[in-house]
Amino acid sequence: MKVRSVTPMWIAKIGYIVMSAVIFSLGILFIALPDISMQTIVKALGTTMIFFGCVKLIGYFSKDLFRLAFQYDLQFGVLVFVLGFVILFKTCNAINLLFTVIGISVLADSLFKLQIAFDSRRFGIKKWWGILALGILTGIIALVLVFMPFKNIKALSILLGVTLITEGILNLFVAITTVKIVKHQYPDFIDVDFFEKEDEN
Repeated sequence: MKVRSVTPMWIAKIGYIVMSAVIFSLGILFIALPDISMQTIVKALGTTMIFFGCVKLIGYFSKDLFRLAFQYDLQFGVLVFVLGFVILFKTCNAINLLFTVIGISVLADSLFKLQIAFDSRRFGIKKWWGILALGILTGIIALVLVFMPFKNIKALSILLGVTLITEGILNLFVAITTVKIVKHQYPDFIDVDFFEKEDEN
């Protein structure tokens, strides 16, 4: 029986780590430069979401050992990709909805991560509590961003930056702690011909 190639898993894990770092860096940028133009924010976030959506889809189909980090990434990956596309190419309309859209996306992701935390506990992953704590923190900050209590664009930019920082840390922590790559991992299906030949021998 042939073992499954680990290449897609490595691509997904490294992609997750890289995109988490990019999201974290954008958060730092928006905090350091709160007066940055909305056009720049829209383009940066739209492009990031498109690439991250692609990484999530790769992760879902990579079928890593525990199936924890990527288990919800088929639907969410498509959603992030589409939202990124809308934000990037509908800039004029996206500015008014940008903070709400990002807040809802991050809030949804944090809720998925809470479920991953509980699943990780059942799998015996010792750092499941870290995922839980980061998921709760990220969800609270995202919820604040959704309701946007600040009218000042500068304050919103800083809040957006904080949201992205926690989201980046959350995704990075999940990728490092739950994505396990085993070189000799077999496919999910049973090779009937293989067992028939074994019986014949």
